[in-house]
Amino acid sequence: IKRRKKNLNKNLNHVRDHLNEVNANNETVEIDDRDSEEVNDDGQNSHSYRKKNKKKYDEVSDRENDLNDSEASSNDVKEATDGTDNEEVKESGQNSDIGKCMPGSSVGLEVLSSREFKSLEGKISDGTLKAIEDMGFTTMTEIQSRAIPPLLEGRDLIGAAKTGSGKTLAFLIPAIELMVKIGFTYRNGTGCIILSPTRELSMQTFGVLQEIMKYHRHTYGLVMGGSSREAEAKKLSNGVNILVATPGRLLDHLQNTPEFLYKNLQCLIIDEADRILEIGFEEELTQIIKLLPKRRQTMMFSATSTRKMDDLAKLAVKKEPVYVGVHDSMDSATVEGLEQGYVLCPSEKRFLLLFTFLKKNRKKKVMVFFSSCMAVKFYDELLNYIDLPVMSIHGKQIQTKRTSTFFRFCNAESGTLLCTDVAARGLDIPAVDWIVQFDPPDDPKEYIHRVGRTARGEGGRGHALLILRPEEVGFLRYLKHAKIPLNEFEFSWNKISDIQAQLEKLMSSNYFLNRSGKEAFKSYVRAYDSHHLKDIFDISTLNLTKVAKSFGFTVPPAVDLHVSASKHSRPRKRTGGGGFGYFNKMNKFEKKITKVYTTKESVISLVIYLARII
Repeated sequence: IKRRKKNLNKNLNHVRDHLNEVNANNETVEIDDRDSEEVNDDGQNSHSYRKKNKKKYDEVSDRENDLNDSEASSNDVKEATDGTDNEEVKESGQNSDIGKCMPGSSVGLEVLSSREFKSLEGKISDGTLKAIEDMGFTTMTEIQSRAIPPLLEGRDLIGAAKTGSGKTLAFLIPAIELMVKIGFTYRNGTGCIILSPTRELSMQTFGVLQEIMKYHRHTYGLVMGGSSREAEAKKLSNGVNILVATPGRLLDHLQNTPEFLYKNLQCLIIDEADRILEIGFEEELTQIIKLLPKRRQTMMFSATSTRKMDDLAKLAVKKEPVYVGVHDSMDSATVEGLEQGYVLCPSEKRFLLLFTFLKKNRKKKVMVFFSSCMAVKFYDELLNYIDLPVMSIHGKQIQTKRTSTFFRFCNAESGTLLCTDVAARGLDIPAVDWIVQFDPPDDPKEYIHRVGRTARGEGGRGHALLILRPEEVGFLRYLKHAKIPLNEFEFSWNKISDIQAQLEKLMSSNYFLNRSGKEAFKSYVRAYDSHHLKDIFDISTLNLTKVAKSFGFTVPPAVDLHVSASKHSRPRKRTGGGGFGYFNKMNKFEKKITKVYTTKESVISLVIYLARII
């Protein structure tokens, strides 16, 4: 720092000498006697000028401003690295000082002449460029080429782009460069937080972060539900510069881990922001934003835009943000390489259709979406029992099981994954051939995210199949309005495997499958009853006897739908995840239930009462 200060003072003296020569020759510039003073140690400049030649005056002024900014920022970084005690760090002062060192305006204001990553040379560090090259990326996607320049400048940004468009690198590259350019170290604590809605997406983002941090010395980590909290707290106390987290676990550490140094936070990234709100983390997210420092760069990314996202943006983004909407003017809300279609199938033949499809595409990579965890669990057990190997992911699995299944399916060349919407957001699973929606999505936005698991990246190819009952054909109008083109897939019903008799026999003889099937049937009916689009997915149109056949039952199991309660009192289905806010809202309209005793219970109560009197 002293050497740099000395060199800058020397350069400044050269400029003054030159101006004195000009003054002697042309008598156009006068410099006050106080100009001979050096820059004070506290970074304050005591020079004053009387301008007669504006051009020369600006040169001196620019040099002195550079010296002041450099010295001030160097002193701030030095003070920040001298200690890690939270009590010694002042939130407003330190964050504003470090914020002065954010990437320069000349970088972000430039329009990229090329979409090659090589065009960023000189604008991002060599380590980042080398890591990108090792990852095999040469050309930026549209969201990357449009979002990276303003983010490098330090602007707040709200980005909306189709799934599979490369949003992860679009926010990771600027975040890493921010840490590099301000000289952030482990002693400064956490400088960047990346929020993800699900554990799987957090792990995937962390995996990409590991690759791109290959040539950097900054620390990074992952905190999420299902992992050891004590181990996470120990890592945070050692200093984690870039932190990937799920909302619930992050809030836990913010409130209950004293060693977690987050007052120096420079950047907050909210990935899949609308999904975080949908699954009930709105309350946690609000508390997180209130706890974090106000002077920071904020990035919000999602594939869809909602009114709740606008409210979140007003809360999280303090400065005027840059909006980057890649698909706003496009004719289709899904990628070009995706072939989409639907099939109308009666309730009693839904499982037969699925079984035939999976058997035919056994050597391909297929994802099948269901509306409930119990349905995933049942069909996983059933299909594996009848020698059709499948894997499954749902919200009620333990974390180790979810993690191992996720990576096993990612690394497999072929296979079938049964899942709930917990796997519908952001996950980059390689080479998925088919997306099958066995149960319809709650709305067109959820459809977009489900089919976004295939045909990812530029030039990607994939297929999507939506299975609808004839009574649900009106859902196609909503999809058309959302710019989602679908064609009807035709197939021959006489080629469908007719295993209904064997299925019913199996369900009647196998106790465990029977019990699991009943729970799955109840979950399906309740999820259908809680569907958002009541005019299309009307439970009164369900023939429960025919629905039961797709679960292998001849007689439908009893289902309690709370018919006496109003439709507002029925809790909506849980779509993979959810925090305190979800359950708080779910019970908001819950009515008090008065217990009604049966005749037998009344007699027993009367006998006990008389016995006490006697």
